[in-house]
Formats: sequence, structure tokens, C-alpha cells
Amino acid sequence: MTLPPQNLLAEEASPYLQQHSDNPVHWRGWSPAALAEAKELGRPILLSIGYAACHWCHVMAHESFDNAAVAAVMNRLFVNIKVDREERPDIDQIYMAALHAMGEQGGWPLTMFLTPEGKPFWGGTYFPREARYGRPGFIQVLEAVDKAWREKEHSLAESADALTTHVESRLAGAQGRAILGRGALTDLAGRIDGMIDRDLGGLRGAPKFPNAPFMHTLWLSWLRDGQAAHGDAVLVSLEKMLAGGIYDHVGGGLSRYSTDAEWLVPHFEKMLYDNAQLIRLCNWAFAATGNSLFRIRIEETVAWLLREMRVEGGAFAASLDADSDGEEGLFYTWSRKEVEAALGDDAPTFFRYLDLAAPHGWEGKPIIRQNEAQQSSGVADHDQLAPLKAELLAAREKRVRPGRDGKALTDWNGLMIAALAEAGRSLERPDWIDAAAEAFAHIVDASQDNRLSHSMLGAKKLFPALSSDYAAMTNAAIALFEATGDSSYSKHARLFIDQLDLWHLDGGKTGYYLTASDSGDVPIRIRGDVDEAIPSATSQIVEALVRLSSLTGDVSLFEKAWTTAEHAMGRAAQQAYGQAGIVNACAMALEPLKLVIIDRSESPMLVPLANRNPDPRRVDIVVPIGTDTNRPLLPGGVLPPTDEPGAWFCTGQVCLPVVRDAGELEELLRRGSSS
Repeated sequence: MTLPPQNLLAEEASPYLQQHSDNPVHWRGWSPAALAEAKELGRPILLSIGYAACHWCHVMAHESFDNAAVAAVMNRLFVNIKVDREERPDIDQIYMAALHAMGEQGGWPLTMFLTPEGKPFWGGTYFPREARYGRPGFIQVLEAVDKAWREKEHSLAESADALTTHVESRLAGAQGRAILGRGALTDLAGRIDGMIDRDLGGLRGAPKFPNAPFMHTLWLSWLRDGQAAHGDAVLVSLEKMLAGGIYDHVGGGLSRYSTDAEWLVPHFEKMLYDNAQLIRLCNWAFAATGNSLFRIRIEETVAWLLREMRVEGGAFAASLDADSDGEEGLFYTWSRKEVEAALGDDAPTFFRYLDLAAPHGWEGKPIIRQNEAQQSSGVADHDQLAPLKAELLAAREKRVRPGRDGKALTDWNGLMIAALAEAGRSLERPDWIDAAAEAFAHIVDASQDNRLSHSMLGAKKLFPALSSDYAAMTNAAIALFEATGDSSYSKHARLFIDQLDLWHLDGGKTGYYLTASDSGDVPIRIRGDVDEAIPSATSQIVEALVRLSSLTGDVSLFEKAWTTAEHAMGRAAQQAYGQAGIVNACAMALEPLKLVIIDRSESPMLVPLANRNPDPRRVDIVVPIGTDTNRPLLPGGVLPPTDEPGAWFCTGQVCLPVVRDAGELEELLRRGSSS
């Protein structure tokens, strides 16, 4: 029985899908019923994948999906399915890989044409309604695809079968295992370093993305191998992007990417995951350098997060749109007159620290940025500049706001919870740790039968969770345990790993699938090895298993991490650039660091040093003096004595002699395990 001939998106939990509920297109969400309808009618599927903050998704929707003539052709020729890539990254990754296999550049909106069985045979990204930009008009595309399907159905179906087999081999295969060694990180870091823009930071060329997995690789190389040039590359990249227009100098937070090589003109959407990773990188950078730029930007970004991104219950929304009032960037850009009207006599002071830039060809109002000298003086004179930013922010709040995608994604929240807990420890902000704990509780409380949801919007929840959700929340739980000492977080982490094993472990126990075993609507069950803007699900799983093993002393968890890492590296061998997260996680598995501190609850001597010297490879366990129960095991099953302050620093199964002097501990943590 076919679905009703109407748009069915109004009841979906995704704000992105709801944005398309008034289109004259007979959209369906991705579901077994929609796939069955295509088979019953014998029609190909038009699959459109996007997300709420995507500018070109909005453009295509306005030009084509809102147009009655275009919709009539779509409704006559295809079963039309709309997918929110943030809700269903498993679906998105399958069809994006298919597009890449066709030799096409990826991006969103992703527009794919599938057989009635859901196998891809042709696709692209954005298509204008009328032919332009060197692209055919969308109706022209629709009619050409229909003609090809009617006249060459058999050959297209054969091509779709072959393409699906190729994608399955790439995303779901098991290409053996690799011997883990230090060389993988060294090699990848060296190759990334060769791509770095020494003057402007980031990778050479445009557009420029923060690329947190690559920055993480370089930072680990500096920490582990003492490669100072790699650490400097991260610091320069952060400094440059934090001076550019990609950073919101008025309200805090980082945009998705810049369209130019100088970090000036952002694609103005703000994503939760970019800012979680920014907070972590800036936290490490501040600890390493003492440069207050990084602390100030963390404070501004967390202020934005708590002001604009919290949803009811305390979790965090997915994104803010690039557009407001129909224009990209309108909310964030300023004319000189607008700044002067908002600040009055203080405007000259503001322009001493920031300027307005409008590059050639830019049609909007200018963008706020800083040059190097302004950035330095702005940090030195922060107390003078901060009130002026606050005045501009108050003026900006009167503008039409960008749309917010208010769904809370579990894996993205896990990344932010961990970042807030870590930064809260380092910068002595217990209010940030409290915010992280509240978000964590909200995500956990939405569970059903101990299973996390992947996404929720109010009372609407999307089950089942993905493997990335369990991994990110495990890492978040461990970060909260480190920040609070509350053993309930350790118990939550174990429960998440139990659920991960139950629903995602492969038959050979060599690794995990992204999608749960009881998800019946995926054409291919993929691994989740490929980094996108965030580290891959597989890399987060390896990290979670290693960290939980360090925390609990459970060797079986480490053995599971090692097996997963070996097989992941076997699959990643030919595609290390796209799987930097796996290389980073395997480096952690090779040399996991653990710090056990016995200290006073009041006026601790050693704990503040650990907090001020974060290391992404290290798990910290703090035990109050005199504790008899719940003492952490050192390698070899040794229980540390708790009668006086002391710190044990362990790499793998080897611990250094106990350290009792604060200065000695600080020197040890700064030296790390570089060898």
C-alpha cells in the first residue's frame, strides 16, 4: 500500500525536515514504508540530504522545492525522500561515498537518484532551478534521469549494484589487521605538516576549515615526539582563525569555515561540534603557552554556548543557521555607521582593537576581524574591550535572529560535555562543569531500556543510538568523573560500553558498526571509520575503551580497544588523511597515560597542577587522603597508599616512582612521556 500523495514531514522530529513540510513536494522521511512505496510503484527514488544550517540547502529549497512546477515533476516521476544528515549520518555517509565514487565533489544538499531498492545510480549536490553556474536546471535533470531510467533501467540497475558493492567494500569491509606502531602518527603528522599554511594557518588554500582531527594529530606529535614545528602549526592556526571573521568577535563562537584563505569571510553557520573542539584545542594551547588569548576565547565561546545553545533540560542545540531575514550573515555583519550608532563616543576605542573588512566581490556589510597587532592589544586591554563588545551584542540582539536547529544530538553533546568538563577543570570554572553535568543528565534521562537516543527535540526522540553516541558519551562520562570524582560517571561509562557491545559489535568481535543491529532501514551497515568535521565513530570508540580501561584497571577493555584499533588501522591504511581520528586514537592505545593523585580535599596541593596541565592522552584519578574504598588500581594490581599526598604517573603498565613535591609533578606533566 502506497503512502498518501502529500508531504509527510510535518510530524518529523527534525527541524530541518519540518522546514520542508510546506513544500508542494510529496516528501517522505527515510523509512521502511517510503522504501516499500518505491518498490511497489517501480519508481526511482529522489533522495535529498541536507541539514538545517546549510545555506545552499535553503537556496535549493526556495528555488526548486517551493516551486509548484518543479514539485509537480518530482511528484510524477519519483518517490521523494528527505533526510537530515545530522539525524542519519549512516545514510548520509553511504550516499556521499557513492557520489565520490562517481568522481563527483561532495557537499550538501546531496541530491541522489536511487533504484527502487535504494541503490544509487546517479547524483550531484546543488542544482539551480534554471541552468546556471555551469549546472543544468533541475527540471532538466529530473526529466533526463527519468528518461535514462525508462530506457536503460537494466544497465542502470547493474551499475547501481556495482556501485553499492564498491561502497560496501569501502565503508563496511574488513581488510585485515595492522600491527600498531609509533610510525603511523609520525608519518601522518609529517604529511599534514607539509600541507600547513605557515603564514595564515590551517591547510593551504581555500576554503579553510578548522579541521580538528588534523590539528589533534599535530598536537599529539608535539606532545609525544617533541616535534615543536607541529605544535607551532596548531598554535598559529588557532591564532589566525581566532583573529579572522570566522570567529564571532561580538558574541563568541566559531563559524563552520571561511570561504577564503585568510579566515575572513565565514560560512556563517555555527555548529556545536566545531565549538566543542575549539574549546578543547584552546584549552590545550592555553596550558602550553599561557597566552590569555586562548583563555578569553574559551570564555567567550562558552558564554555564547550557555546563552544561545541550551535547550530545555540543559542539553545543547545542534546549530545556528547562516541566514537571517533571507540573507546569509546579515545577523553578524556591521557597517561603520551601525557600530558608531551602538557605541557612540566609544567607537574609536573599539576600532583601535578591531576593524571592518569587506573583500573584493563581497556584497554584504563588512565583517569584524583583527590583525595580529590588534589581537595582541585586545588581549592585553581585554577589560577595556569587553564592555564595548557587550554593548554591540546588546544592539545585535534586537536584529532578526538566525534560525536554530534545536534538536539535541547525543554524540555532539558528548563532545561538548567533555570539552566543558575539561575546560572547567583547567580554568577553575565549576559552573561550566555543572552545565556539562546537567547536559549529561538530560541525555541519559532520555534513555529507554538503557539505550540512548541519537537525537531529541522536546518529547520527540530518535532511537536507536549510533555507536558514536555511546563512544562520545563514554568519553563525556570519564571527563566528568575526572572533574568531579563522582563514581556514578564511571558506572555510566561501563553501561554505555555494554550497550555498544550489545548492539554494535561485529560478528568477529574485531570492531563496531555505526548503526545498531536492529536498525532495519539501512542498505549497508557501515563501520563509521571516516572522519568528517569530527573524529570518526571508530576513533571515538577506541579512545573510550582505552580511557575506561585506564580509569577502571579493567584489562579486558584494553584488549578490546587494541583489537578494534588493529583492525581499524588495517582498514585505514590506504586512506589515512580521511581517518586521522583512527591514527590519533591508536597512538593513545599504544601509550595510554594515567595519573593517580592522592591529595587533600581542602587546599589540595597536587590536583590544581594536574588540572592546569591537560593532556588528551591522560586519564586523571583523584582520591582524597584517607580513602579506604574505591581506590584505583595501579598497573599490576597495586593499591596506592592514601596516608599522604602523592602522585603516580603511569604509561601503559609502567609507573614512575611516586611524586610528592608540587614542583616536581608540574615538571613531570609538562615533560609528559616524550621520548
